[in-house]
Amino acid sequence: MKTYGLTGGIGMGKSTAGRLLHDRGLPVVDTDTLARRIVEPGEPAHREIRDAFGPDVLAPDNRLRREVLARIVFADPAARRNLEAITHPRIRELWRRELENWRKDGRKVAVVVIPLLFETGAERELDATICVACSPATRRRRVEERHWTPEQLEQRIAAQWPVEKKMAASNFVVWSEGSLEVFGAQLDRILQHDR
Repeated sequence: MKTYGLTGGIGMGKSTAGRLLHDRGLPVVDTDTLARRIVEPGEPAHREIRDAFGPDVLAPDNRLRREVLARIVFADPAARRNLEAITHPRIRELWRRELENWRKDGRKVAVVVIPLLFETGAERELDATICVACSPATRRRRVEERHWTPEQLEQRIAAQWPVEKKMAASNFVVWSEGSLEVFGAQLDRILQHDR
C-alpha cells in the first residue's frame, strides 16, 4: 500500500483536498479529526490537558474549551510544546493504526492529512508527501471565515513551517486557487498510478 501525507498551511485547502480524495473512494484519515477525538471527556489526554492547563480550559459540560486553550498555547511556545507532548503521540498512534487496518484490507493507497507533517517528522513514515498551497490573499480570505483576529492568525502561522518550506520539502504541490474540478484534477494526476 502506498501512503501519502497531505499537508499545507492554514487555510490552504488541506481539508478540502481530503474530502476530494475521500469522495474518490480513497481511504483518508485527518489528524485534526483525531485531535478532537482524543480530547473528549473521559479520554486520558482530556485529563492530562486539564491537569496541565487548569480547569479554565473546560466548559461547564466538561468539554474542552478549544478557543481558551488555543489562546494559551499559541501565545506561549512552551505551553504549545506541552500540549503537543500530550496529543501528538496519541494522534500518531491512531493514524498508524488506521493505515495498518487499510493495509490488512488490501487497500492500494491511503492518505493521512497532517497539518504539522514535517514539523513532527511524520514524513519519514510515509511514502510520499503532497503540499496544498494557495496565495497569501486567498489564505487570508479563507481564514477570515474562522473569525480569528489578525494576531491569532499570525500566531498560528508562526507555529508552523512557512508554506514555501513545506512546498520545497514535498514530493508534490497542489495549487488550490481554482475550481474544485481543477483542484481534484491535480490530485488525480498525482495518484493516477496508485489506485
